[in-house]
Amino acid sequence: MTVPARDRLEQALARIEDASGEGRQTFLTLYEEAARAAADAADRRAREGHPLGPLDGVIVSIKDLFDVAGEPTRAGSRTLADAQPAASDAPVVRRLREAGAVIIGKTNMSEFAFTGVGTNPHYGTPGNPADRARVPGGSSSGAAVAVADDMCEIAIGTDTGGSTRIPAALCGVVGYKPTKSRVPTEGAFPLSYTLDSVGPVAKTVDDCAKTDAILAGELPWRLERVALQGLRFDVPQGLPLRQLDEQVAGAFETATAALGRAGVRLSDAHFSLFDDMKRVNSVATIATVEAYRIHRERLAEHGEDYDPRVRERIEMGAAVSEADYAMMLEERNRLVSAMDSALAQVDALLLPTTPIVAPTLEEVSSADGFRESNRLLLRNTAIANFFDLCAISLPITGQGELPVGLMLVARRGHDRRLFAMAAAVERLVA
Repeated sequence: MTVPARDRLEQALARIEDASGEGRQTFLTLYEEAARAAADAADRRAREGHPLGPLDGVIVSIKDLFDVAGEPTRAGSRTLADAQPAASDAPVVRRLREAGAVIIGKTNMSEFAFTGVGTNPHYGTPGNPADRARVPGGSSSGAAVAVADDMCEIAIGTDTGGSTRIPAALCGVVGYKPTKSRVPTEGAFPLSYTLDSVGPVAKTVDDCAKTDAILAGELPWRLERVALQGLRFDVPQGLPLRQLDEQVAGAFETATAALGRAGVRLSDAHFSLFDDMKRVNSVATIATVEAYRIHRERLAEHGEDYDPRVRERIEMGAAVSEADYAMMLEERNRLVSAMDSALAQVDALLLPTTPIVAPTLEEVSSADGFRESNRLLLRNTAIANFFDLCAISLPITGQGELPVGLMLVARRGHDRRLFAMAAAVERLVA
């Protein structure tokens, strides 16, 4: 028997309000009464036999950087807490409402979405569900914790260098990064106009797929797993497999062995394009350059109010001139096309989502520890953003005390195909 939306909402709210849990650090805004009204409306439609679709009555959270009409868009920052209220909902928020989703609240995040670690000195850091002394991953930290801790059923985040996939991997859930053009980013406070994308975090590939369709403005479609036999997955050699900690290395080896037994054709591959990406980003990344241009005036007035780790990263963008920035974008466009061609005969790339498990809060408390953790957490996931690919992180279960993510990456525009492959892989490794 299907549990009514109102009952599931009340269970989620109880989890959020549990004083012994992580609700206070996970949610920065709650829409209790509006959510109850939306849940009741969904239940009425269900009783009358007229549901709006697969998200009707589903409990959904949204990242703190999405516009909601009538309230400031904080983006996890104190500097925007009193900003001019948004005039209208972001397009993705509007699409969720139109689909009958029950929006329960806004989730915490790294300030301005600019770290893969997930800490926030302004609003607190939600503890990792596997070990509360560890970070949740970022920047969509609250999104992954909310899903893993049953405070919502699906969470909407953004992904500029791994911000849905990193916390999903560290918290043991599924995170999706679509082809950038698939989902509108208007109404989401920007980090990088070039690289920002909007995607879901959920417990299953199917939940991510049906949410992605709504976010993309498509009609719902039925996800069917493809046969693993005969699929070709390339395993990128070199940097993506370096500095793997013991648990990640073991889980990845177990997953690849299982895929091989299932008939997947696994091939070691070397991509010189990764070196080209490193060269383009040698002075500062595209995200850093664009973040500096977005924040430089606010930094001049309120720089002391920023998370110092975030401010340090943003200010690195000042080192790149407008002419060099234009050249970076031109070179990146060329490399995006080159990668698309390079993947023409491959079904997907397969690699660990992150080379390390969730660091402890103590490990990231120092400046050096934070920088190193952030670098490693973003290293593999940033590939998909730079080359405008679609990517998904799946949990590898039963391989140790802490969650490990397995990432599949596919050509831009091949999102539905990636979902079908990921659903098959999920059955094998999750």
